[in-house]
Amino acid sequence: MRAGLPLALAALLTGTACAKKAPSCAVPADLPRPMLEGPTIDQPRRILPIGGYTLAVTWSPEYCASRMSSPKDHARCGGQTGSFGFTLHGLWPDGEGAQWPQYCSATRLVPDAVIRAHFCSTPSAQLIQHEWEKHGTCMSKVPADYFAQSGRLFAGLKFPDMDKLRGRTMTAQAFQEAFAAANAGMRADQMRLNVGKQGWMEEVWICLDKSFRPTTCPGHQGGATPESNIRIR
Repeated sequence: MRAGLPLALAALLTGTACAKKAPSCAVPADLPRPMLEGPTIDQPRRILPIGGYTLAVTWSPEYCASRMSSPKDHARCGGQTGSFGFTLHGLWPDGEGAQWPQYCSATRLVPDAVIRAHFCSTPSAQLIQHEWEKHGTCMSKVPADYFAQSGRLFAGLKFPDMDKLRGRTMTAQAFQEAFAAANAGMRADQMRLNVGKQGWMEEVWICLDKSFRPTTCPGHQGGATPESNIRIR
């Protein structure tokens, strides 16, 4: 814990941290096969130099609040697979400016074994396929290497005690400080919060340099302003 943390902030870091994945996550025996996506007119292929990375994690209670009956989100939100807290959305290569590389090469379906190996971190076969096509092809030659890298980064994250935060309203800055304090060497300005229209926190985006170390987020990345109020589902 960082020296000199305010008592209120320190209290958020005590107790059991919110699990990254369901402790008893059970990969379904019959996983749906994903579909190929590929670039479109609105989401074209972009081959650009990599200037850094974003590690995006999703707060599942908020994600599932409006998707409990969605067939495509049944594994994450239906309860049969597990009860999820933070899950891994993906590892995204950033460009050297406001644009980023994406859909760098044509590819095939992610092998079933790779999907199963990472399903408890990213509980959606289609999202795993999407992340590989859009982002992974700009970083690795094979899916296994890309997901091994994103999986290592996700496994290394620690989280504040989300049970103490749920139902509360707080500033984005306060949450970012609590999140950073749970991870040695991380600062509040090295992440952005993706927040919905009613102020519910949806995702945390952690900014990384080319060596995958936390770095100050660029101004163009957006996210909730430090003083804005957010709510935790």
